[in-house]
Amino acid sequence: MSEQRLVDIETKLAYQEDLLLALNGIVASQQQQIDQLEQVCRSLIGHLQDMNELVKDRRGPEDEVPPHY
Repeated sequence: MSEQRLVDIETKLAYQEDLLLALNGIVASQQQQIDQLEQVCRSLIGHLQDMNELVKDRRGPEDEVPPHY
């Protein structure tokens, strides 16, 4: 194997290592964003469930569906 070919392979390896580290950082950042979004979604679901319970409690007889004959 020639000296130049070995240098080329080492150079490519160094670039690949840099790229791998950069991609790992991006994936970690995206995972944090996903975790935050999941937390927000859980919170919104809880709020919607609470609101649904409040609406159910405030329904009166006028909101009842009449029985069908």
